[in-house]
Amino acid sequence: MTLETVWFAVIAFFWLGYLFLEGFDFGVGMLLPVLAKDNTERRVMVNTIGPVWDGNEVWLIVAGGAMFAAFPGWYAGLFSAAYLPLLIVLVALIGRGVAFEYRGKVDSDRWRRTWDRVIMTGSWVAPLGVGLIIATTVLGLPLDAEGNRVGSAFAAFRWDTLLGAVAIAAFSLTHGAAFLALKTNGDLRERARKLALKLLPAAMVPIVAFLSVVQWREGSLWTLLSFGISALAAVIAWLRLRADRDGQAFAALAVVIAGAAVTLFGALFPNVLPSTLDAANNLTVEGTASSPYTLTVMTWVAVFGAPAVLVYQGWTYWVFRKRIGTQHIPAVHAP
Repeated sequence: MTLETVWFAVIAFFWLGYLFLEGFDFGVGMLLPVLAKDNTERRVMVNTIGPVWDGNEVWLIVAGGAMFAAFPGWYAGLFSAAYLPLLIVLVALIGRGVAFEYRGKVDSDRWRRTWDRVIMTGSWVAPLGVGLIIATTVLGLPLDAEGNRVGSAFAAFRWDTLLGAVAIAAFSLTHGAAFLALKTNGDLRERARKLALKLLPAAMVPIVAFLSVVQWREGSLWTLLSFGISALAAVIAWLRLRADRDGQAFAALAVVIAGAAVTLFGALFPNVLPSTLDAANNLTVEGTASSPYTLTVMTWVAVFGAPAVLVYQGWTYWVFRKRIGTQHIPAVHAP
């Protein structure tokens, strides 16, 4: 296996980590004004992701940085051609992050409701944008022989890429409900579990439809296997939710998104950005990779740096592993 292939797999893993970890805190944000009955329950929901949401976003930065360093041609081709959805995602993430920090700064219901709407909006827009970018990566753009986009800035907005955007957002919404069932107690936990049971079958419709499009166009026998594992894991997640086994359901949802990621990036390889105009214009792993020296240096850095980051983030989740409820929320204290 060449270093180019290794780093393609590493970047796919980074995107998987982002979709899984950021997916559930997007879902919590989507549900913030919907699932909670009062401000105390909204504070519980925010506190379930408070210690981890910013760390989860690091996976997006690492994925983009690894693309820039290992495959500069892929980075330039995708991010310049899909500049508009990327900009929308960044604005949504910035607004969402500010809202988390500001919602408790003033003891005013109107103030908190305003920032809650910002959190909800950012939590919907960001996964839709990320889904659009990933779908564009897999399904391609109209690229000419120089690797430049042909057409307007809206070339990434097509029915198939929009289906991918809906699929990622639907998974995030369900994932957030399942996470709240795992991390809360009392009435809030029960409402989250019942909502996850209702959402999961509906969420799988766009996911299965999008993966079917990818499998039909670019898939192989082994990506069909990962597709089937993803669908089977969704059934198991629903059954585990119904049996009141929140942890097992959450783990099954991890398999759902892992199977989906393997299907998507497996169908993409050996390309990194296909051309919808002519297959000869496809950007490939080999054609967009950095020099062997650069990839070697990156590999050594990753060998020592990646385990430290994974251990630290795992330790963070372990420290904040317990359920929380309204009884853990102190009285409002704001300047």
